[in-house]
Amino acid sequence: MARIDLEHVGLTFRVREQFQITLKEFLLRGMFRRRKNPVLKVRALRDINLGLGDGDRLGIIGGNGAGKSTLLRLLAGVYAPTHGRRTIQGRVSSLFELNLGFEMESSGRQNIFYRGYLLGETPRTMRAKMDEIADFCDLGRFLDIPMRFYSAGMLVRLAFAIATTLEPEILLVDEVLSAGDAAFQEKARKRMRDMLSRARIIVVVSHDLETLARICDTGLWLDKGRVRLLGPMEDVIAAYRNHALDQQPFAAPTLEERTSAGAPCSTFS
Repeated sequence: MARIDLEHVGLTFRVREQFQITLKEFLLRGMFRRRKNPVLKVRALRDINLGLGDGDRLGIIGGNGAGKSTLLRLLAGVYAPTHGRRTIQGRVSSLFELNLGFEMESSGRQNIFYRGYLLGETPRTMRAKMDEIADFCDLGRFLDIPMRFYSAGMLVRLAFAIATTLEPEILLVDEVLSAGDAAFQEKARKRMRDMLSRARIIVVVSHDLETLARICDTGLWLDKGRVRLLGPMEDVIAAYRNHALDQQPFAAPTLEERTSAGAPCSTFS
């Protein structure tokens, strides 16, 4: 049985205003004057409560900087919560930052094993999956040359092929199909549909609301690190769209509109 439970989870990053200064700044500010560089607390997630079990499909939406990808990384174990409790039961497979962990001086074939080990595979299981990965990524003889010669599309094809050979119980997805040519994207969508049918719990972050409505039954709207709304996916999408319409940026009136309204005709650059 797979399970995700978050109880009042929060995540706070501690960062400094400026990690380093140039020699010019150092000289201008004074060589011997102690320069202040205070630590700032950035609250990325606040009081998140969430419970998911077998069969749940969760779609996460929100504006840029809302905390969507941060929440996904917390579920994957990349970040540990600074507040509250996180409980994850089941094998997790993450489809985000696909290129992370590659050794660019090694061949594609060697990196298949490296990435597999990072994902918890063994040499025996990776050898059994080698042909499947090679066939899917369709890189041919490029698998035997260093990856520093790969294009961005080739890197994504290989990374996606490796990640999707696993048998996940919990699948975390974050906008993984934004790269690659049209033929590969269609091939990847078919592979994703197969993974979606096999995973017990799916959590997807995407700006494609139509896709989320098709594959997810529950929606989570994040706003500035907080849960704005949690409920049926279609209801959450509708509320999010209505909010986006209400938040349209103010359009400055044209010169003609300002003249007809009696406003001054001067303009500002």
